[in-house]
Amino acid sequence: MSQVLADYTLRSMQSADLDDVLRIESDVYDYPWTATHFNDSLRAGHQAWLMLSAGHIVGYVVMMLVLDEAHLFNISIAKAYQKQGLGRALLSDMIARAKSAGAKHMFLEVRASNVSARALYEKIGFVEVHVRGGYYQTDSGREDAVLMNLEI
Repeated sequence: MSQVLADYTLRSMQSADLDDVLRIESDVYDYPWTATHFNDSLRAGHQAWLMLSAGHIVGYVVMMLVLDEAHLFNISIAKAYQKQGLGRALLSDMIARAKSAGAKHMFLEVRASNVSARALYEKIGFVEVHVRGGYYQTDSGREDAVLMNLEI
């Protein structure tokens, strides 16, 4: 576990956490996941973790493990806690969990315009493998999704 994460608590996300998770989600994204997205992931048994500070949710992640692949669906840090290395620490923890579960690759999609997230992923070792044209909704139409892969 990274030193940053040592200062925080990780625990499994539960349905009872969704009001707090959705507040962060809607503050962080223009087009946030809905309660249905999170509930579907929880029901499907995806890895869903919360990062807590003094009992308050400061971040979360949702990841699916299938065979030798991990698919990172959502990783978010509350705005007040961004730019402190928490996203990197949480992602590194998920990579370690995926590796322990036998994953050899981790995939994720990110908006083409999300420069800071893409830079973080590239620093960790993710590489662009595909662009899905017009994948994400925007105020002015559609935006590309960049599919990235990390060999674990």
